[in-house]
Amino acid sequence: MDATQAALKDIESTADLLEKGLKLAGLVTRLFAEAGCNLVVVGGSAVEFYTEGAYMSGDIDFCRRELTRLPLRRAQDIMGTLGATGGPRSWLVAGLYVDLLGVLENESVSPCRNIETPFGTVSVLPPETALVERVLLAFYPQRDADARDVACKLLAACVSGETPVDWDEVRRLAALPDFNVTTELEALREEVQRERAEEA
Repeated sequence: MDATQAALKDIESTADLLEKGLKLAGLVTRLFAEAGCNLVVVGGSAVEFYTEGAYMSGDIDFCRRELTRLPLRRAQDIMGTLGATGGPRSWLVAGLYVDLLGVLENESVSPCRNIETPFGTVSVLPPETALVERVLLAFYPQRDADARDVACKLLAACVSGETPVDWDEVRRLAALPDFNVTTELEALREEVQRERAEEA
């Protein structure tokens, strides 16, 4: 059994969904990197990893760092080594969905965070960007209670220091025309801090 198949067997037998997702993300990242395509975890998956499973997205979302596109046939071949079904941008492997969404959009000057797994290093969208994106989704195009809950979970991880962030960078991003959620961010942050103080 080669290393990829041994890793896949380990992933399939992992019961904890957060650990399983991280392991699979590490393996997929490594296989695509070997093909010259560097991936970054984004979206709900980034929130899942930063909140250590307080929010579970149910899939793993990746974007490419490079503008150079990976041929769809090559992506299919890579995922085929994992016994994946579907494609050409969304696959089911080891009971989890893996989505390749396109080129990374990241307005932050903060670096991506790296998480070491047994099967490869996972690069995750900067938490500053992930946080501001989640606040935007909570309020626009309309208020969304589920999205608000996700934003609060990520805020709680950031406020607690579990996921350290550069708050100056968070505020800078929130004020950009791309987001324009400064008021909403501060209101949610105060709410989360108040709830934490009441629980203490």
